[in-house]
Amino acid sequence: MPLPVAVIGIDPGSQRTGWGIVRESAGVLALVACGVVRASPSDRTFSARLAFIYHELIAVLGRYKPDEAAVEQVFTAKNATSALKLGQARGVAVAACAACGLSISDYEPTLVKQSLVGTGRAEKEQVAFMVKRLLNAREMRWSLDASDALAVALCHLNTRRFAALTAGVNQH
Repeated sequence: MPLPVAVIGIDPGSQRTGWGIVRESAGVLALVACGVVRASPSDRTFSARLAFIYHELIAVLGRYKPDEAAVEQVFTAKNATSALKLGQARGVAVAACAACGLSISDYEPTLVKQSLVGTGRAEKEQVAFMVKRLLNAREMRWSLDASDALAVALCHLNTRRFAALTAGVNQH
């Protein structure tokens, strides 16, 4: 039987970075914690926001000590400046996870949505609904950024489970 594993999912953003930690034990999923790092643009330079995101994620990682990390990849944006800022925020999230010694997996937004909802074009509200269903947390209220981060963690756990199943099949 596989050992329990806790995964932090991260939905990077330069203003709001969602994070969510899910534990899987014997095939049972459980919400550990979730939240959002809010780096307000009004009171900080961009570089100060990135440093804030890094330090907040380091604090979350130190508090909950997940075993692995899953980070959403940058989608192609129409605005190059926005895409660059998002990429830098993503880099900060990856650096925080790497600094804590975590293995990091990357997932495209469409794969995360398809993994949970069945279509890569699902709306954020559809993803949030499925996250709550899978975690049996229908009464919980959290932001869409935190829900997206939990979806990344769940996608990673699905991918791990499938890889373990196919490895077992290939050994026989």
